[in-house]
Amino acid sequence: MPLVDLPGDEQLAAVAARIDTWVERERSLGGTFGLVAAERQEVGDRTASHRWYLRFRGDEKDYITVWLTLRQRTLHHEAQFMPAPEEHREEVLRYLMRRNAELFGMAFCLGPEDAVYLVGRVPAGLVDDEELDRIAGSSIVYVDDHYPTAMALGHPAVYRRRPRRR
Repeated sequence: MPLVDLPGDEQLAAVAARIDTWVERERSLGGTFGLVAAERQEVGDRTASHRWYLRFRGDEKDYITVWLTLRQRTLHHEAQFMPAPEEHREEVLRYLMRRNAELFGMAFCLGPEDAVYLVGRVPAGLVDDEELDRIAGSSIVYVDDHYPTAMALGHPAVYRRRPRRR
């Protein structure tokens, strides 16, 4: 198997510029996705060069936070889905693992503190407006679709479903 060249600094800078342009478009036009806050951070370590914090308005969850991290070869994306389940842990995890089969380009996983995240990654060279739209839209839809059931199972004492907005 031949070695694949890593993207150079210029290629990664072009990807970062594409993401910046997409973020500015979403912010300036009010965007399709309800972007209410965005921030870019320079990471500058061996595994990542840039990171974006994006905050979207949700329906079931007030805000959906998505982190985009540009790495050497990929754009990693993650959304904090819910805190660690306090009750019915196995049921919550079973529910989410079954949902993974229905998700496109993303999966539920546990973070270091046992909180649940929705994560995915795409090759850096494939990042364009359409892919960023897919990441944002899917993150919002998947969180809003599955958050109520997972929270009702994992945090029944504090979570109550919201009435559907019209």
